[in-house]
Amino acid sequence: MTDKIVFRLVAGITVFVCVVVFILSLKVIPVPNPIPAFVFQLPKLNAFINGTCSLLLIFSFYQIKQKRNIQLHKKLNLAAFGLSSLFLVSYITYHWMAPATSFPKENSLYYVYIIILVTHIILAAAVLPLILLSFYRGLQNDVARHRKLVRWSFPIWLYVTVTGVIVYLMISPHYNFPQ
Repeated sequence: MTDKIVFRLVAGITVFVCVVVFILSLKVIPVPNPIPAFVFQLPKLNAFINGTCSLLLIFSFYQIKQKRNIQLHKKLNLAAFGLSSLFLVSYITYHWMAPATSFPKENSLYYVYIIILVTHIILAAAVLPLILLSFYRGLQNDVARHRKLVRWSFPIWLYVTVTGVIVYLMISPHYNFPQ
């Protein structure tokens, strides 16, 4: 596969995911009635997945930097990638079916929450192509280009997974559905 095809594929996947998330945020797609009970457990699952991904990314970084254990580094990153893919499906399902929840403006942490949420959302969208290209370069054993990409993708991906947990912990007391 040529780089040109890979870049087009990465761009297509990124645009597709962003468009789907945007459309779901508009709440224009019909929701099943009643909403399946499992949907209300998805935020907890998403926070767990994000936390697990954070640990996997940190351990992967340690394995490559301190131990030079390339095989374990690859396995840990593939696990983080797989979990992040599962997260994406769960996130899309939740935001399609569940009612929107707002953080109360009168809460003293409102602006902290908004800053964390906005940076989390923007960087989650921005990191997707970086992650995909980092994986491509790593799996192609193109170490020099992989390292250049990972200088950006690793800290952003880690930030997104950590702030995903923080956003859940901050918003979860305000959910208005059965937990």
